[in-house]
Amino acid sequence: MANDRVDVAFAGGGMVGLTLAIALARAGITVAVVDRETPKSVLNLAYDGRASAIALGSKRVLESAGIWQDMASEASPIWDIRVADGHPLRGVSPLFLHYDHSDVGEDPFGWIIENRITRKALQKVAATTNGLTLIAPAAVARIDRDADSATVVLEDGQEIVASLAIAADGKFSNRRQEAGIKTSGWSYDQVSMVATVRHERSHGGVAVELFLPGGPFAMLPMTENRCNIVWSEQKDRAERFMAMDDDGFLEELRLRFGDWLGELELVGPRFSYPLSLLQAERYTDSRFALIGDAAHAIHPIAGQGLNMGLRDVAALAEAIVDSHRLGLDIGSAATLRAYERRRRFDNVLLSVVTDGLVRLFSNDAPPLRAVRDLGLAAVNRLPPAKDFLMRHAMGVVGDLPRMVRGESL
Repeated sequence: MANDRVDVAFAGGGMVGLTLAIALARAGITVAVVDRETPKSVLNLAYDGRASAIALGSKRVLESAGIWQDMASEASPIWDIRVADGHPLRGVSPLFLHYDHSDVGEDPFGWIIENRITRKALQKVAATTNGLTLIAPAAVARIDRDADSATVVLEDGQEIVASLAIAADGKFSNRRQEAGIKTSGWSYDQVSMVATVRHERSHGGVAVELFLPGGPFAMLPMTENRCNIVWSEQKDRAERFMAMDDDGFLEELRLRFGDWLGELELVGPRFSYPLSLLQAERYTDSRFALIGDAAHAIHPIAGQGLNMGLRDVAALAEAIVDSHRLGLDIGSAATLRAYERRRRFDNVLLSVVTDGLVRLFSNDAPPLRAVRDLGLAAVNRLPPAKDFLMRHAMGVVGDLPRMVRGESL
């Protein structure tokens, strides 16, 4: 670095951290991002086979930060969402919940895009953004904080002094632990298996989530007649499925996917991830903030993990930029309180809701199956409730930061 003094220093440069760094730098705030991964390695298909649902509100955040235009051509819109109970042998329940985007406007609910495409766009924009320095691969040894500054000390001895340090280093954040911020949560007896399939017929932009006895099974529409499969299953069964060869695994997929899109073929490698819920007891400390998975992690049942992180970006960016423009201390307790007030309730509420859905739907008990089928059908026939849920899925409900509203910082 030419200068070891910046306004904001990041530990972690994943999708959430780098989005915030770009947004701040474009608003005239100097930032340094330290990430342990080699930039090229995270673009490899073998690194991460997941795709993410980008809600309408999150797309606006990425647009405001100047990132979306490098992702848009490879993002597949979600025009409709169908949610139903199902069983590999008994098929899909005739009672379901159907969201149609035209009921709430002309915009799609969101877009499905591969994580590696998002990372590629982030790296491209970061490389041409004045005021942003990416240091990678490199590791943070510790963050020293006092009343006036935060000093990020790298393992090679380099020091970066900032007014504020931000931990964006994931669910197992070392910097969160170092700050003494406790967490609550638990592991699920489920594993998420992720794969991409190409299919014979067009998906028409329809996202489908089936609630199967072992966990939710999502079919997410991608470009080029593909769907990303997010299949949550009990750990012991998931281990058996992952140990199968491609033909055996694809046969199990067909039992759950059905024939609505014709013949299927696997495209690319398979991945599996253990599932858990985590909430940090607080998101801030003296000259220190948590964002994204470092602050919260949820089950993928509603596809909201990255969207929660991008709403963190919008709220924290607004708090920092507003303080900066007023000539105030961007790392002050008042600035950080504004961020935490805006985000904590929303994140905790969504964590509770998703956890409840997992417990309600990840079983095959006949009484519960009947209750949830009737519940889905009832919501489907209640326009006010359905309208609220659709807008919530789009990320456009509540006290929205400027970026989520589609405005610049």
